[in-house]
Amino acid sequence: MRFTPSRQIAGALALGLLGACSPAPAPDRAQAQTTDAPAPAAVQSQGLDPVAMARVVEQARALPNLHAVIVARDGEVLAEHRLRGAGLDQPVNIKSASKTVLSALVGIAIDRGVLTGPDQKIAPLLAANLPSGGDPRLQEIEVGHLLSMQAGLGRTSGQYYGAWVTSPNWVRHALARPFDDDPGGRMIYSTGTSHLMSAALTRAAGASTHTLARDWLAQPLGVAIPPWLRDPQGIYFGGNDMMMSPRDLLRFGELYRLGGEIDGRRIVSAEWIEASWTPRTRSPWSGHDYGYGWFTKQAAGHPVHFAWGYGGQMLFVVPSLDLTVVMISDPSPRPREESHVSQLHALLDAGIIPAAIAGERRPPSPSGG
Repeated sequence: MRFTPSRQIAGALALGLLGACSPAPAPDRAQAQTTDAPAPAAVQSQGLDPVAMARVVEQARALPNLHAVIVARDGEVLAEHRLRGAGLDQPVNIKSASKTVLSALVGIAIDRGVLTGPDQKIAPLLAANLPSGGDPRLQEIEVGHLLSMQAGLGRTSGQYYGAWVTSPNWVRHALARPFDDDPGGRMIYSTGTSHLMSAALTRAAGASTHTLARDWLAQPLGVAIPPWLRDPQGIYFGGNDMMMSPRDLLRFGELYRLGGEIDGRRIVSAEWIEASWTPRTRSPWSGHDYGYGWFTKQAAGHPVHFAWGYGGQMLFVVPSLDLTVVMISDPSPRPREESHVSQLHALLDAGIIPAAIAGERRPPSPSGG
């Protein structure tokens, strides 16, 4: 299915708040920007409460680092706002939300037999980069450990990031990090761990991670994933700097909400999506559960699965409410604003989800009234 903006809902959400302040919509979406406010009953039948969403839009406009918000329910785009920054069809840096897309590629690779499963050992695939006399625990690291940040290797993120990305061989550098835990232990968030997954996938498939993303994901979905940064050996950066437009990221989220099949085409298995959303560890910083490239939390009693990129590149999927939400932010805020991501979560938890609950589609009464 392709998304269709609701002209009635777009008008209700605007309520005069964005008509004069937002950049002009792209020509192909101009029809979605209407000021004809429907009656409340008609709005509720479409799935979002207009009063609650008007507050969300106003709050979103007040966040200087927030560039775009898109809300879809049951496949229909009900709110789509470019607040500032790039257009909604322009690829932007989704930062560590790249890890979530990489996880999808791994699932497809397993479905196709390129990888044997999440318990496959990665040392044979990366044998050329294993350090001489390295820790024997390197032989125990599995594909699933890389996806869930449970490899046990010391971090390459945070204070260690600069030394890693300026090293002559990113894969070798990440494999040479001292172990902080055993494979399968606690969550150690490290983009180097995701890069090992990109390298292992490239070796197993005999094709670049970008080629796989284009052929296995972008083309079937009808989206664009242009080339992004590569390491000195030509391995595409695993876990950072992937480029997708806000609308295309929403399309990717819809694929997961629909269980891996979209427009009648199976792209990734439902079993892989379930496995990816199954909590395997927990972030020591946010407290959110983590599966294979996806964080999970609860909001108003509803499970929320989300991708999270630095600065506030967010993809939220709420299956029980048929919701898919994208929020795109400044990817390099200066200075770093720690509160921004929590404000984005608040927009979802205290705004969009209540609007969806209030606007639930109700079955017709037996009398037809």
